[in-house]
Amino acid sequence: MSKKIILLAGPTASGKSKLAIQLAKKINGEIINADSMQIYKEFSILSSRPTAIDEKKIKHHLYGFISIKKHFSSGDWLKLAKTKIDNCHKNKKIPILVGGTGLYFNTITKGISKIPKIDDKTRDKVRNLFSKLGNKRFYKKLTDLDPKAKNNVLPTDTQRLQRVYEVILKTKKSFYDWIKDTKSEFTNYEIDKIYIDIPRNELLKNISSRTNSMFEKNCIKEVKKFNLLKLNRSLSANKLIGVREIKEHLKGSISFDQCKDLIDIRTRQYAKRQNTWARGHMSNWYRLYSKDFAILIKKVLKVVS
Repeated sequence: MSKKIILLAGPTASGKSKLAIQLAKKINGEIINADSMQIYKEFSILSSRPTAIDEKKIKHHLYGFISIKKHFSSGDWLKLAKTKIDNCHKNKKIPILVGGTGLYFNTITKGISKIPKIDDKTRDKVRNLFSKLGNKRFYKKLTDLDPKAKNNVLPTDTQRLQRVYEVILKTKKSFYDWIKDTKSEFTNYEIDKIYIDIPRNELLKNISSRTNSMFEKNCIKEVKKFNLLKLNRSLSANKLIGVREIKEHLKGSISFDQCKDLIDIRTRQYAKRQNTWARGHMSNWYRLYSKDFAILIKKVLKVVS
């Protein structure tokens, strides 16, 4: 068997998980998570992680394995994903990487820079500075320190701003100098890249349906448990859609219906950003879709066979 990898991406609620399971059954595959929120143990409902029933059908990797208390980077993910990919090949299985996190897929197709590990002291220093200054002043301070950041990172991308700052603070070298000479570790692999190009009207229906399903499964209970941990606000888990809205509802600031509506709106906005990102970074991927699931499977099989 040649070293084959299948990348299956798409916006949130586009049906990636269902498609991946059926595909894995047909081609003797295993599924590897490429979603930055589905890695967390504590959030299975809000992150729409595959269910225990799904995981019995096909072997799944890198789902719900790390605590929300931990910092976890795309570099950390790549190391683990590479091990899982190699293990799949050793076991004569085809790895299917599934998710909506573009940066994770980029580490496979384009590689990742060899930036030294940033220690907690430096990371905390940057987080505290960001909290003290706020977005606008922090962005100004960053671009003074690293002018290359000005044309490469959006002032609103808070996580990336802090990452770029901590790198130059620790290494005295721009984040963008570190990444310019990167290349993929998978150049000798056969990589099939598929993006689920679901029409907007169908996607919006799926999003609304999934939001309702989350509340039926008691996603409020997940946020109540999360609140008890009193974690640092800068941790990635705080950015999970639904956390902020449910917190506001629990405080009595918004009604239950307002909470659901806000989650719906934010999920739509997120899906739109994912599609925009894909147009810019995944232009050479196969864009496939059919409302008829059997036809969609056939289209995908044609690409990967």
